[in-house]
Amino acid sequence: MKITASIFLSMTAVALAEVRLPAVISDNMVLLQDAKANVWGWADAGEKVSVTFGETKAAATADEKGRWSVKLEGLKPGAGRELTVTGKNTLTVKNVAVGEVWLASGQSNMEMEVKSAKDAEAEITACKFPDIRIFTVTQKLSAKPLEDCEGKWEVATPENAGHFTAAGYFFAREVHQKLKVPVGVIHASWGGTPVEAWMPEIAMKSNAAFGGRSRKIRSTPELTKFFPPSTDPTVLFNGMIAPVAGCTIRGAIWYQGEANGGPAKSGDHAIYGQLFPMMILSWRYEFAKAQGVPRDEAEFPFLYVQLVNFGARHEEPTDSYWAEIREAQFGTLEVPRTGMAVGIDVGDAKNIHPKNKQVIGHRLALSALAQVYFQEMEYSGPLYGGMQNEESKIRLSFSNSNGLKTSDGGPIKGFALAGEDKKFVWADAVIEGDHIVVSSPKVPSPVAIRYGWADNPDCNLINSAGLPASPFRSDKWPQNPPPGSKGM
Repeated sequence: MKITASIFLSMTAVALAEVRLPAVISDNMVLLQDAKANVWGWADAGEKVSVTFGETKAAATADEKGRWSVKLEGLKPGAGRELTVTGKNTLTVKNVAVGEVWLASGQSNMEMEVKSAKDAEAEITACKFPDIRIFTVTQKLSAKPLEDCEGKWEVATPENAGHFTAAGYFFAREVHQKLKVPVGVIHASWGGTPVEAWMPEIAMKSNAAFGGRSRKIRSTPELTKFFPPSTDPTVLFNGMIAPVAGCTIRGAIWYQGEANGGPAKSGDHAIYGQLFPMMILSWRYEFAKAQGVPRDEAEFPFLYVQLVNFGARHEEPTDSYWAEIREAQFGTLEVPRTGMAVGIDVGDAKNIHPKNKQVIGHRLALSALAQVYFQEMEYSGPLYGGMQNEESKIRLSFSNSNGLKTSDGGPIKGFALAGEDKKFVWADAVIEGDHIVVSSPKVPSPVAIRYGWADNPDCNLINSAGLPASPFRSDKWPQNPPPGSKGM
């Protein structure tokens, strides 16, 4: 049949008039239970759209830009359902589940796949969880926020498991097994990327320390080989987070920081303590805006992994850029509704991508189960609470300090003291109830203390739950890390 110009234009107009959905609203998806689950898409301006999910129905009218959205409230957990969207055409989304939904993001240690993790073959074979689904956002950079992305929801089967995010999958598996409801993970990560690339424009402009100078990412070859240098640092938020910001999620898990640590990063470690909290707050803002809800309705929990140990060990106490990133991550706990999984004991001295992602997923899950789902359990290792000078000794207090002990049953390792000369030496430490008392004959008048302060520290303090203490320092003295201090 010969298609004339008028017929072609008519066909195009019909195609444009059809209701359409974003990639993340597709077969096998998971909607958030007991919430105002957002469903959105596009149609002609002024077009009426209805959404049906079982007995739940909602309707909306597309705005002047053709965007519409509805809220499905009070959904109960289950699977195998259909979502129908009707405008001038009808779309059916099949095998929809209702349960918990989490966003997983960061750099290469979140991107690392199950097939590269510990016990990969056994984990893939055992991956038979029809109620766990993972949506992997295709990697893409953009100078402006995108409305949609590429990707698909995949059910947790041996055929799919190999390319799942390992940390995200192991997290989802434990949450699913404990709560007995479907769990969906929206996975958006990119190896070797700095936090600036994941921040929306509003965050980069919010603080003169980084917004005013429009920080660049030209030192990150993983990005610049795809995108020209001197570009906007918001390219990954724009390309991979903005398109899914319309999703109603329970919370986010995050594993990143390596790319901001080290001398090659032009001092990024020094301002990470400002960048990272601002990223969290700005994501919450952007998700609320995308869903058209008050900001307090998108104050989702944000759980993250503190950088694990990596690199050479030193005979004497030393400074460390990575330790400074860990310190910034520790400080980010001041942001409401955050949680931190400490991994200082599960790294690999020779591999920046440690294979034991099972323990990372487990510790993130502990934080979620205790802080988000309110199950009674210990979810964190000891966290530094303060120090008190006692003549030649320093007494330390901690939170999460029930049953302080060492992981190997030997003496406590990893503490260092310094006097007014700012020279740190290894120190002896003893447990006294919920406190630790630290001293050294080489420092008769200690003024500062550090624990686990190195790229790859030798430290062994845990609590009764076997969870490791976070590295910390009491001083704020300028750092001068030795050659070889790590970064990416």
